[in-house]
Amino acid sequence: MAQTSALDTLLDLAQRATDDAAKRLGAALQAVEDAKQKAQMLDGYRDDYAAKLDMAQQNGITPQAYQNFIAFMAKLDAAIKGQREIVKHAEARAAMEKKAWQECERKRLSYRTLSTRAAEQALKLENKRDQKLMDEHAARQAYYRREG
Repeated sequence: MAQTSALDTLLDLAQRATDDAAKRLGAALQAVEDAKQKAQMLDGYRDDYAAKLDMAQQNGITPQAYQNFIAFMAKLDAAIKGQREIVKHAEARAAMEKKAWQECERKRLSYRTLSTRAAEQALKLENKRDQKLMDEHAARQAYYRREG
């Protein structure tokens, strides 16, 4: 019985670890999604700003305004590059968290299998004892009938 209790404890701890890993994985996947959305927003903003620059050039633009446009585009490009790095790091973290969750889940399933096997073995042992008691009872009944 102590072995079953130890397995139950291990199974419970493994379940908690799996749940925690799943939460971390969910947060990491959400961070990837958020980072990708920000990157898309920056790309869209850059596209809009490039269209404004084209329109301004067609309508005539001062050299100073042109320089301001170009400087701002460079800042946007730097922000986009930085955001892409954030996406890349978020994806790497998500992959790491997925691997950690898979390891926790593998361990949990192993403990569950061991627990199931132990329960089946205990049931077989119990059935064997019951059968032995019934056989002994039947033998006594037969003995008393012959003697009686």
